[in-house]
Amino acid sequence: MKTNHYESVIIFNATLEDQQIDSILTSIEEQMSANGVEITDIEKWGRKRLAYPIKKGKSGYYIIYRFTSPREYITKFERTLRLDENVIRFLTIKLELKDLEYLEKRKSEVQEEVVENEVTILEAEPVVDDIIEETETNDSEE
Repeated sequence: MKTNHYESVIIFNATLEDQQIDSILTSIEEQMSANGVEITDIEKWGRKRLAYPIKKGKSGYYIIYRFTSPREYITKFERTLRLDENVIRFLTIKLELKDLEYLEKRKSEVQEEVVENEVTILEAEPVVDDIIEETETNDSEE
């Protein structure tokens, strides 16, 4: 059975509570793992404003799944999403080699940026001490 890499963007109804969304995501992930799907990455973008109204809604909860799956599973997966009344829209695409390379490159760049920001924060001078000293000198001058 041949497997391919896929990316699926799912937009859920934004009126759902976080617990409801988490339970839906858990059931989707359980169904995926039961069918031999290996989830490689999950990006939860959260609630975002839609570019145009969909089903009279102006916002949605976005989530992106990247996974490796047999191609026969995709029709079953999309049917499940189509029947779920909480899913506003979804799109599943097959990722090519260049797409996977780009995603890996972007992921490493983001990790390097996070490390640089952490080092900058650790090396930064404490600003609070300066503010306290300024207020103390202003109080003593008055």
